[in-house]
Amino acid sequence: MPLENRGTFHPADVTLLFSDITGLLEPKPAEEREKLIQSGVHYSEMLPLEYRPSERYLAEYSRALESFARETADAVVGVSEKIYALKGGEVVLVSLARAGTPIGILIRRYLRRRYGVDAPHYTISMVRGRGIDHAATRYILDRHRISDIQFVDGWTGKGAILRELSAALAEYTGGSDGRKLLAVLADPANITDMCGTHEDIPIASSFLNATVCGLMSRTVIRPGIGDDEFHGVAFFEELRADDKTYEFIERIESRMDSSAVETSGADEVRQIAEKFGVTDVNFVKPGIGEATRVLLRRMPDMVLIAEDAEPRYIAHIIQLAEEKHVPVIRYPLRRYKACGIIKALTISDL
Repeated sequence: MPLENRGTFHPADVTLLFSDITGLLEPKPAEEREKLIQSGVHYSEMLPLEYRPSERYLAEYSRALESFARETADAVVGVSEKIYALKGGEVVLVSLARAGTPIGILIRRYLRRRYGVDAPHYTISMVRGRGIDHAATRYILDRHRISDIQFVDGWTGKGAILRELSAALAEYTGGSDGRKLLAVLADPANITDMCGTHEDIPIASSFLNATVCGLMSRTVIRPGIGDDEFHGVAFFEELRADDKTYEFIERIESRMDSSAVETSGADEVRQIAEKFGVTDVNFVKPGIGEATRVLLRRMPDMVLIAEDAEPRYIAHIIQLAEEKHVPVIRYPLRRYKACGIIKALTISDL
């Protein structure tokens, strides 16, 4: 049965399909675990000692959470839209513990807010070299169609987890589209189409362990575990005062903006025209190159610069605008770094 009232994840956000092994295994320090691993003991049979971050490291976490919240939120929006397009309102989210769990919660919250979809969300164990938790998988398949399931993780590395997942699910599906099987925020390995970005962005939840994942340990497969038993996790209740799980989730959720995906280039041009009273959309010239050409060749009315545009992208535009006394306005452009607007001449100007 699912775990209840353990750790700090809200039951409405995720169903935990694990066995509680709190107190059954003594966490081992990295040096001791490394010796055992290299002597043949599988890493999943041991519980690692949780790293207690220093104040300086926590300051780095906080800085990253603030600095990259928008990029992370945009990735959540992007991958959520892909999931909805693929699976629709019947989607069932299955996140891979630990890194996938808070990401699955964010995707679930986005789908509920954007589309009114109350997607079931489970989190289960997937262990490199040992495969998926088959007891947890059977539990889910007893309740949902396999075609509705979308697996979720945080990011990709070498692709080992996706290969392991594909192999483990072959007995249930007889094969699947590997590039749509696993959804992640960041896919620098370029192994899945279901991602928010292929850039290697800093995701703040990767900076911490249990204290950004509901106080859960990494998953453990105890020797002699039965076919009907879920893989195990321990909960570090002693770290409750340091828990930042919902600080991360709520900070990213607060920055999620569906317009980042909804708006095409043509849509954005129409919105700009409406905002600035431009009756002919051909007078709206989006993009760095087009905005530059407006300043060089046409009669510009104003230039819009994206709020987050780095100076190295638009320094020449700023210089031209100053030389030609053209107003420069910081504007929340989504798809472009700059946009030029041509002045509409009156009869008296002609």
